[in-house]
Amino acid sequence: MTIGALLGAALLAAPATAQAAAPAPAPVTARAATGLDDPAKKDIAMQIVSSAENSSLDWKAQYKYIEDIGDGRGYTAGIIGFCSGTGDMLDLVEYYTQVKPGNVLAKYLPALRKVNGGDSHAGLDPNFTKDWAKAAQDAEFKKAQDHERDRVYFDPAVKQGKADGVGTLGQFAYYDAIVMHGDGGDATSFRNIRKRALSKAKPPAQGGNETTWLNAFLDARVWAMKQEEAHSDTSRVDTAQRVFLKKGNLNLNTPLDWKVYGDSYHIG
Repeated sequence: MTIGALLGAALLAAPATAQAAAPAPAPVTARAATGLDDPAKKDIAMQIVSSAENSSLDWKAQYKYIEDIGDGRGYTAGIIGFCSGTGDMLDLVEYYTQVKPGNVLAKYLPALRKVNGGDSHAGLDPNFTKDWAKAAQDAEFKKAQDHERDRVYFDPAVKQGKADGVGTLGQFAYYDAIVMHGDGGDATSFRNIRKRALSKAKPPAQGGNETTWLNAFLDARVWAMKQEEAHSDTSRVDTAQRVFLKKGNLNLNTPLDWKVYGDSYHIG
């Protein structure tokens, strides 16, 4: 229930007075945004990620996006780069099929299970990309992408960020890392990037300085990116997240100016 609804319920529950009370003033926002899960901040996060993933701030145009970018993960698609080779695309299509049986992508589930773990298109070509774009016209598929983005990437990143005591920028740094690297057991996964950073600094929740901690985390993130040729361009850290950090913008407040792969972006 919202703050406003709770206040309204309390007013209704209060005993009536003989004299009509003056209309209550509009409630003041109870508190400032606590992190990346504030809707406005979340939209900013999606725009910044889209600048790196799709060279565009228009993240809502990416539901239909799909291509093989040659990184060994098969097809990369959708608002967060779901991959046919890493399991998250399979999870997405399975979830979509649960909420909408018989959808245009359901017939590809056997193939998606077979190609999971590699870069093969077996059983997907030649029409998978066309059917993905067709599915992206369906509001239910867009909701399914949002659901899986939050379940697998966004919510875990924000939860860990809040547990570590970092603000909006730190939560975004976690989110961008988990989007690219996942949170598995390999050395370059999010949890192991964080573990590597812990060998150099402590997060605020453990008594550390937030800026020092985030620099250590970004150092570990850059190391992880350089372990893989497809991710060796570290500008999404160097000329984006690190820029915000150097300016002390721990709350990711606008205006924001950054570069990715040499292209400039601005959010006013």
